[in-house]
Amino acid sequence: MTSVSGGKLMTLEQFKALPEDDRCRQSLVAGWVLSEPWPPPRHGRVQTKVSRFLDEYVEEHGLGEVYVDCGFILSRSPDTLRVPDVAFVRQKRVEAQNDREPYEGAPDLAVEVLSPSERARAIHAKVADYLAAGGRAVWLVDPERRQVTVFRSPLTPKILGEADRLDGEDVVPGFSVSVAEFFR
Repeated sequence: MTSVSGGKLMTLEQFKALPEDDRCRQSLVAGWVLSEPWPPPRHGRVQTKVSRFLDEYVEEHGLGEVYVDCGFILSRSPDTLRVPDVAFVRQKRVEAQNDREPYEGAPDLAVEVLSPSERARAIHAKVADYLAAGGRAVWLVDPERRQVTVFRSPLTPKILGEADRLDGEDVVPGFSVSVAEFFR
């Protein structure tokens, strides 16, 4: 990940005015624009599977909405806008949302699919940002290790392997899927 803000903190409004960069994904973290390379195909395949399983369940049960690559404003002054790979937002929040602007606050569930270019420190910063902004759970999906790490707090992760089932707990009530399904 590299910073492209030229040494000056940036507001969300300034970030939104930047031209789109077709070569990388960008986020705004504590006023700094961070860029990372587009992920490889395996990442996209796993992201699609996670979003499909979640979306089908959430839609069938009228629980809210599932988003892919949608912006969430996690803090202000300095501004942080994160874009999880997959996100779930409960129905009550969806109804109050202007669909032309990023959500204020974290998604109820943020899902990050790990890419080879991501560093552990940056990943843990994302988890901490989502949870500090009111996120109820974060799933880190690791295609390399074929596992999912569930965070309800930054200090007590639960690691699930292919033989385990991932449960939506009270965040996505009733949702359950074999971890192995994400990697088929």
